[in-house]
Amino acid sequence: MRILIYILLGLALFGCKPSQADKSKILTVTIDPQKYFLSTIVGDHFKVECIVPSGSNPESADFTPSQMMGLNKSRAYFKIGYMGIENTLIDKVSQSNSTLKIVNCSEGIEVLGGHDCEGDHHGHNHGHAGGDPHTWSSVKSAKIIAGNMYKAVLDLDNANASDYTSNYNKLLAEINQTDSIIKSYLEKAPSKSFIIYHPALTYFAEEYGLTQYSIEYEGKNPSPSQLKELIDKAKKEGIKVVFIQREFDVKNAETVAQAIGAKAVPLNLLSYDWSREMINIAKVLAQE
Repeated sequence: MRILIYILLGLALFGCKPSQADKSKILTVTIDPQKYFLSTIVGDHFKVECIVPSGSNPESADFTPSQMMGLNKSRAYFKIGYMGIENTLIDKVSQSNSTLKIVNCSEGIEVLGGHDCEGDHHGHNHGHAGGDPHTWSSVKSAKIIAGNMYKAVLDLDNANASDYTSNYNKLLAEINQTDSIIKSYLEKAPSKSFIIYHPALTYFAEEYGLTQYSIEYEGKNPSPSQLKELIDKAKKEGIKVVFIQREFDVKNAETVAQAIGAKAVPLNLLSYDWSREMINIAKVLAQE
């Protein structure tokens, strides 16, 4: 079935190449948090489209021919940076759109995390062999992502540089304000540790001196003995927060939360409202 999709995709791409005029006002990103940053910077000068639908898992999503066609109409593609599926997407589209500008939004961000990191203060048992791709999950990283976007937009359209600079500065001010609010909540957090099914808050934990324990072990569901070990550790450390991600299995997370008397809290790192989601994480850890 996937082979058939790629064949149809190839025919569609090669048979319908967009004109430069069609591309002039469209920029594409992978996920909604990027869309928020980029839309804030470009204002009305560009239309920003997002490839991964809300609620989907960007690490394993299968892109449809229509989504690929949308990217083919773009002037530039802003990839988040460390998701392997983005490279597959770029390889497919570049065959028909060699002029597509590719921007790595995570350029300059130190990659954190990896498989079997037990003993790492910030990332116990990570499920990412090449590191955690969720670079946007911290304020420090968000500033780098926004900066990379800003530079790329200036290259694309320097004529409107003053607008982009003004919008970019407003975005940085919002990110800094988000940082201040996060810190004010975390100061009141009774525990500096938390549990999450899939280790997606590595950068957040690193930035604010927190410890992240993941239920997932090397990208898979944990064994009963591994689950018991985590529960025992959580009880010992007094952990009271277990984050649940809707794009992953929540059963084990709910089991752990019930076993340690913790609160199971939904987490949506793919939310368009990046600031509110980051603040909500800190608010939950402060148990407010």
